[in-house]
Amino acid sequence: MNLETKTLKTDVLIIGGGTSGCFAAITIAESSKAKVIIAEKSNIKRSGCLAAGVNALNAYIVKGQTPETYLEYVRNDSEGLIREDLVYTMSQRLNSVTRKIESLGLVIQKDESGEYVSRGVRNIKINGENIKPILAEAVEKTPQITVLNRINIIDYIIKDNKAIGAYGFSIDENIFYVIYSKAVICATGGAAGLYRPNNPGYSRHKMWYCPFNTGAGYAMGIRAGAEMTTFEMRFIALRCKDTIAPTGTIAQGVKAPQVNSSGEEYEKSYGANKTFMRMYSTVEENKRGKGPCFLKTSGISKEEEEELFKAYLNMAPAQTLMWVEKGMGPSQENVEIEGTEPYIVGGHTGSGYWVDTKRSTTIEGLYAAGDVAGGSPQKYVTGCFAEGEIAALSTLDYIKGRENVDVDNNEIISKLNEVENFLNEEAVIYSVEDIEDGMQKIMDQYAGGISQGYAYSQGKLKVARERIDELLELSKGLKAQDMHELMLIFEVVDRLFVCKILIKHLEERKETRWRSFQENIDYPQKDDANFLRFINSRYEKGQIRIILRNLVRRDDIYEHRH
Repeated sequence: MNLETKTLKTDVLIIGGGTSGCFAAITIAESSKAKVIIAEKSNIKRSGCLAAGVNALNAYIVKGQTPETYLEYVRNDSEGLIREDLVYTMSQRLNSVTRKIESLGLVIQKDESGEYVSRGVRNIKINGENIKPILAEAVEKTPQITVLNRINIIDYIIKDNKAIGAYGFSIDENIFYVIYSKAVICATGGAAGLYRPNNPGYSRHKMWYCPFNTGAGYAMGIRAGAEMTTFEMRFIALRCKDTIAPTGTIAQGVKAPQVNSSGEEYEKSYGANKTFMRMYSTVEENKRGKGPCFLKTSGISKEEEEELFKAYLNMAPAQTLMWVEKGMGPSQENVEIEGTEPYIVGGHTGSGYWVDTKRSTTIEGLYAAGDVAGGSPQKYVTGCFAEGEIAALSTLDYIKGRENVDVDNNEIISKLNEVENFLNEEAVIYSVEDIEDGMQKIMDQYAGGISQGYAYSQGKLKVARERIDELLELSKGLKAQDMHELMLIFEVVDRLFVCKILIKHLEERKETRWRSFQENIDYPQKDDANFLRFINSRYEKGQIRIILRNLVRRDDIYEHRH
């Protein structure tokens, strides 16, 4: 199958039309006359992590709190290993971006005095089932923004260590895209599907994180030689069993404690109340034979139960449907909880591109926002909005006086040939699904998946590294009969690249800093003396080079010198 080559030019290319991508585009359009292209693998009306909606904004400066107290919360929750400059510049914008999304039509719940209804110290309640269509509508009614739905971007166009665009292909038509831009914003989301998930077979995509976020943004940066950070800080969500619905809605909504099978509250006995400790304590209770574990909801009022029914219909309807089907709601029965498989997601942890306060990566002209931007955990939805806004304003400064730059036609032909090589009907031994199953099994058993209680050893990581490399080699022989299958090939290859970097980062952090998230059997204790610093990496000529970076405090000035 031969593909038609289509060349486009714009001022700013945004890869990914999710939370950060849409907000960045809106910001650029409101602040300038610059032309924007959003390249979205799905359709921006229902793509990314907000596709199904959300019932709270988990990062907001409520009354009595400040950006400084939010920074302190993130620093404490992440065991001190954060980019304070990034967290602080993000937290300063949390409330203004909230007001912006409300002005676009998001319903934020208010009390009798007109104040936002809080759900905890940093959260406010919303009616967010339509949050993504609201964003999409704001984008689509702006003439200077062009949306390319169902375009799979596969690699950056790099010239002299500058990002000058990206390559991609249509999922519906036989078209290969060459998109030139003066600046690029990566907003593709994190990586799901690296590990074997909770649910098997037909239900394997019922997971915590968007299953269509396959680490493409990370993988493109890795292959381009961008500096990446903190991949070893995985995220494992504590969820309602089987439905994989959020537990925070219950824990904060009705103040439900975590209890074991004997009804004992166990979380506090494991130490500080931190995100990873909620997961770790549950794993340990099960190891000690005290499971299964639950959120204690039996005995809540019918009014509280009704609120939970409504809340889950906003973003995880399977949980409400399960209660209805059983004829037994949370007021009658505790909600069983379990951990998910690990994810790489910079909106909750510190994984992603190494960026400066402008959200510029180490590749000039390339910016990162949201789940792909590293160093700033606990962003959640509003933090991703804030980083999209920062990246957008930074690109506008960067593109002043710049013109589009092209690459040699031979380079384009080479990339096109690479893509077309997958497009034929040759008989193959391995399918995409075979490679994916193999990857997930390897990561589960040798790199700290569910079956291992999230723990790993140096010896097991060595096996994982060797076998992931074998799968990467096998993936070169995959074949696709249509453009959809071609997309699946590139998705599994991207995941394998993310696995490769993740394994190396896990090997390099010879301590255990975030229990369960990063549980190193060989080094079970935290080691501030040697590891209160960032583990970064660059992929150069097929090898991973590790770079150790010192902490960056709130008032430090750290900017890239490309």
